[in-house]
Amino acid sequence: MEEYHKPVMLTESVDGLDIKPDGIYIDVTFGGGGHSKSILSQLSPDGRLFAFDRDPDAAANSLDDDRFELIAQDFKFLKNYLRFYRISQVDGILADLGVSSHQFNEGERGFSIRFDGPLDMRMDQKSLLTAAKVVNEYEEEDLSNLLFQYGELRNSRKIAQLIAKQRAEQPIGTIADLKKAIQSVTPWGKENRFLAQVFQALRIEVNGELESLKGLLEQSEELLRPEGRLSVITYHSLEDRLVKNYMQKGKFSGEVEKDFFGNKLTPFEQVNRKPIVPTEEELNDNNRARSAKLRVAKRIVNESV
Repeated sequence: MEEYHKPVMLTESVDGLDIKPDGIYIDVTFGGGGHSKSILSQLSPDGRLFAFDRDPDAAANSLDDDRFELIAQDFKFLKNYLRFYRISQVDGILADLGVSSHQFNEGERGFSIRFDGPLDMRMDQKSLLTAAKVVNEYEEEDLSNLLFQYGELRNSRKIAQLIAKQRAEQPIGTIADLKKAIQSVTPWGKENRFLAQVFQALRIEVNGELESLKGLLEQSEELLRPEGRLSVITYHSLEDRLVKNYMQKGKFSGEVEKDFFGNKLTPFEQVNRKPIVPTEEELNDNNRARSAKLRVAKRIVNESV
């Protein structure tokens, strides 16, 4: 059986949590359970680990351990579900963002440009919004905007125009249909990168990924105890920018706020000033780690607040 998901920067991201054996930890992107297993291996019988994953396929990887609880939900609901378990503060939160190898390798899920299949891209298959719905029903201007914002595609208007023209003749239902619709603007020799950007934009929209990430970062400020750690692996600049800004400033844009004495009013202190990236050895073993960046921060309390 093919491995569900090979965890990226496993040692570095878990080490970033600076685990206390009797602490409470959250893995908000359970997937194949690689990071969770590593965290559990460092916990005493008094430690606890909660994991989140909205993809029902991940449930098959659940761990048989009394210290572990898998919650089949989007991590944007983190605080609400922890409240159900009477957890108000935790010692560490880990997030390995993006798409799992399993999701990429299942052609019918529609995440990968390598296969033909339905334009789905839902991480939570109970959701009503699919990539096909976005492509076929969004207004042309809205489609252009999301391709520009989430895919960082400069020719987003032309792409949206071609999609609108094609869907007027016949609905775009498969990956092959979408590729064909935008073939005339797909740059020769750079097809994979271009299509990956288009798919990224659609996937982010379908799953509300950036809003979920913002919710996670804001909730982590409330949930982490003083000195608690936040360890986040990102895979593209949109995610990394949000994480970097929040860890540096406690907000997603603008300048850092300061008190009367000029002290920075930030909820976090960065543990690593620059992002940690995979080693050459890991890149040779796992090509999907190539764009990964790990940032780690610890919760601080501003005495002047």
